[in-house]
Amino acid sequence: MLRVDVSKQLGEFSIEATFASEGRVTGLFGASGAGKTSLINMIAGLLRPDRGVIAIDGETLDDTTTNLHVPAHRRRIGYVFQDARLFPHLDVRQNLDYGRRMNRLADDPAQRARVTDLLDIGSLLDRRPGQLSGGERQRVALGRALLAQPRLLLLDEPLGSLDEERKIEILPYLVRLRDEAGVPMVYVSHDAGEMRQLATQVVMLRRGRVIAFGGAEVLPGG
Repeated sequence: MLRVDVSKQLGEFSIEATFASEGRVTGLFGASGAGKTSLINMIAGLLRPDRGVIAIDGETLDDTTTNLHVPAHRRRIGYVFQDARLFPHLDVRQNLDYGRRMNRLADDPAQRARVTDLLDIGSLLDRRPGQLSGGERQRVALGRALLAQPRLLLLDEPLGSLDEERKIEILPYLVRLRDEAGVPMVYVSHDAGEMRQLATQVVMLRRGRVIAFGGAEVLPGG
């Protein structure tokens, strides 16, 4: 369960968002500038709300009434950005291992093999990011986030920088993550088609406000 009840002033723009989701994939849907990235940055701990509460599975991460703010590195939340953000000087194997080492987790070869198989990246392990396609880089970024053993995975427009062919390539892997990885996700997109394929619950945002919450039927054309 992800519970969010926050407000935040960002210059002239403000966010007032309240929702509680038990979905395997909670979609944050809205046009560019709706406040989607600012909202997941608050969930990640990168932005502090001015007012409110954020909690995951009963554990409170932010509560402004008690000045509680769990720092990002202690939240056990994985974050996959639009541009993958792999380390260019490390090969895929080393990039995959980065999150585990940063979180001081024991090496788990079985889990590494599961994630590598799930994302079909076993043949890429010795390559550098510069030798990968955009879709391959995003699959490696997903693997790195999963191997850090997060309790929640945030995906901020992970297909946004890909062409249509690469989007079609990577969408089935995101569906597999939803169905097989066992890690709840928050998925940010302005693409209703992506949301219909992936999200089990949708938070619809407009100008920093939640205007609808529910299943795929709240999406345009649903």
